Amino acid sequence: AAIASNLLESELFGYEQYAFTDAKKQKRGLLELADGGTLFLDEIGEMPLEMQAKLLRVLETHTFYRLGGNKEVKINVRILAATNRNLEEAMMEGSFRSDLFYRLAVLRIPLPPLRERPGDILLFATRFIDDFNKSLGRNVQRIAPEAQALLLQYHWPGNVRELKNVIERAMILSTSDELLPAHLPQEIVGQIDASCGGQVDPWEQWFSLRPPGQISLEEVTGRIEQYFVRWALKTAQHNRSRAAELLGFTKVDQLRYLLRKYGID
Repeated sequence: AAIASNLLESELFGYEQYAFTDAKKQKRGLLELADGGTLFLDEIGEMPLEMQAKLLRVLETHTFYRLGGNKEVKINVRILAATNRNLEEAMMEGSFRSDLFYRLAVLRIPLPPLRERPGDILLFATRFIDDFNKSLGRNVQRIAPEAQALLLQYHWPGNVRELKNVIERAMILSTSDELLPAHLPQEIVGQIDASCGGQVDPWEQWFSLRPPGQISLEEVTGRIEQYFVRWALKTAQHNRSRAAELLGFTKVDQLRYLLRKYGID
């Protein structure tokens, strides 16, 4: 889907020297480069009908011709294809060839949407944090439990791509080593829990995720303490005297102690 239809044929099959104006030298296509291995074709449901016919021929004969060439190229390639379209409906509409569909559908692996795989959400989020730590030069270490609960409660209409964008946004907004609810988009933070008719209770969600015996009062109070210290600093625009007042402290030293304790800048 990322390749324009007019370029798809040359990308898949390659071309011979002088096959067209800019063909200064021969180029091997993706099919030829994947010989002896596997080629992944994403969003195959968007492939033009003309290209579908050519791909079908490759699957049936294991041969093709480079653009501008007259020498048959033999390959042994496994094709792995993916789509977010309903290809049965596309076949009925005439936008996807039934013979190609059944040639590809030797083994079908349905992939449920992310909202039906809640156990994968935090795994993906952690992976994205590692990736963005490298690309953004950050050192985010964790997602706050209340933010974790919100991520798990959200329905993710955009699936994994949306989750990746949310994590990237949160890491850009975060100034510490922890991602908080304040770093998440409004559609996630402001979601309503229809089952209880009110705002999502992130702490209740967090408790439900922890295995019995793996939670302590010290951990919970520490999390709450960190949350309110960060809230006070943000509300006071990082004016420590004002933040101390918001927390009910009589001395700024009390706030400084908590900042050192939790490593908050």
